[in-house]
Amino acid sequence: MKTRTLLNTILALTGLAVLAAVAPMAGQAAPITLSYANFPPASTFPCVQMERWAKEIEKRTNGQVKINTFPGGTLLPAKNIFDGVIAGTADIGNFAMSYQPGRFPVSEAADLPLGLPSARVASLVLYDLIDKYKPKEFEKVKILTLFTCPPADFMTSKPVRTLKDLKGMELRSSGTGAEVVKALGGIPIAMPQSETPEALQKGIVKGNVSSLEVLKDMNYAAYCPFATDANLFVVSFAVVMNREKWNALPADVKKAMDDLRIEQAEWTGKYVDDHVAESLAWSKEKYKHQVIQLPAADKAEIKRLVKPMIDDYVKKVSAQGLPGAEIVAEIEKLKQKYSKKGK
Repeated sequence: MKTRTLLNTILALTGLAVLAAVAPMAGQAAPITLSYANFPPASTFPCVQMERWAKEIEKRTNGQVKINTFPGGTLLPAKNIFDGVIAGTADIGNFAMSYQPGRFPVSEAADLPLGLPSARVASLVLYDLIDKYKPKEFEKVKILTLFTCPPADFMTSKPVRTLKDLKGMELRSSGTGAEVVKALGGIPIAMPQSETPEALQKGIVKGNVSSLEVLKDMNYAAYCPFATDANLFVVSFAVVMNREKWNALPADVKKAMDDLRIEQAEWTGKYVDDHVAESLAWSKEKYKHQVIQLPAADKAEIKRLVKPMIDDYVKKVSAQGLPGAEIVAEIEKLKQKYSKKGK
């Protein structure tokens, strides 16, 4: 009898110990797993910022949120990311607004050739612009952050020392870049970045128009020994989340994501600006790459030649009921604000 009582006591105590161990686990919410789609290769800056954001969210939520990242179009291709997030194919997605011309009229203003001096400044300008106007173009999603690439310049196989050197030159470009090249007297040629090195070697194109981090990231320095600093335009990006997924998140997770919005914009801009400097140093060391400065008169001429593009934008979006002139003026005001040292 005593043996049976002792056994029952041991079993009871063991059961209590198991319950005590399991109870806290049962009280813990299951981790929230989210998918994040991106389109460029993993080594490029839009994906570097994606990985940084994912790690920050996991850290700031104490592991409550887990982000599965999909670079290189492995979950959704570039042009399908925005609609894929709306449909729920991906919970989060990063995309370039210029890939769908006309769909993001307010965002398009930041891509105009307005002389934004760096990715950091341009990213903060874009963030404030969208935050102020809260355009309908994003009404079906939650914006998590916004950023841009650095200003585009010319990378060429022959030196471009003046605007006269651009006349009749075939240059790989796309979107806003194609319009800018045409306005400056060049011949825009549309082709994927992946096909451009071979086209350069064959002389099909004489250069590329984009931000300069690709000199290293895609080894353009091997085919384009010259770059001309022209500060032409930037390309805008948005990171957005499925609205239903966002609404279902706990309040503390929402706060962590909201708190990171502007910080991530500035971090990304500064990261890729620094990466451009690194790419230029690498290109100079490995290929004796040269950076050319245009004469002041040519820089002023660029502003005159691209002004019709800005005027056309104002006319187009004003016809849609948007304050086109006010939006452009707001960008100029924000450019001055964020170009000041330490701002």
